[in-house]
Amino acid sequence: MHTIYIPQLAKAPEQTEEITVREYLPALDTLTPVQGLIRVTHRGNYLEVAASAEAIMTLTCDRCLKQYNHRVTVDTSELIWLQEPPSYSSTDLEQEVALEDLVETLTPNGYFQPADWLYEQLCLAMPQRQLCDQKCQGIQVQGQGEGDSAVDERWASLKNLRNQLN
Repeated sequence: MHTIYIPQLAKAPEQTEEITVREYLPALDTLTPVQGLIRVTHRGNYLEVAASAEAIMTLTCDRCLKQYNHRVTVDTSELIWLQEPPSYSSTDLEQEVALEDLVETLTPNGYFQPADWLYEQLCLAMPQRQLCDQKCQGIQVQGQGEGDSAVDERWASLKNLRNQLN
């Protein structure tokens, strides 16, 4: 996937570029290539980025540790502001950041990396609780008889000594 030079995008027809995605993203381990469409539109002082994509990933269940396949889908859009980064003096050790400054920004003469942006969106779309099934019971522990506990073989000598003292 190629990078987009932002000033060139402003001169494109309808100031829009559509990218058809059908490839593996290097940082994302998927079974199938990521497939979908990314649309980047230059709107003067911001970029409007929209994507619809999907891929199949192998995840590990948080309860039973089995691996299972999961379809990750993205249907999202984002506004990325175009502005020069603020200049900070080298003597300022701390900077106070206002809440309205916590937005995604790019320099107006810079580049937009659609592959990185799509990677971030797919990572956000992965489930936080990775469960192979809603009814997954987790790892089943074998029941043991009363007073009969599983002893590591390395501690068997100590258990025999304890039994002799009782």
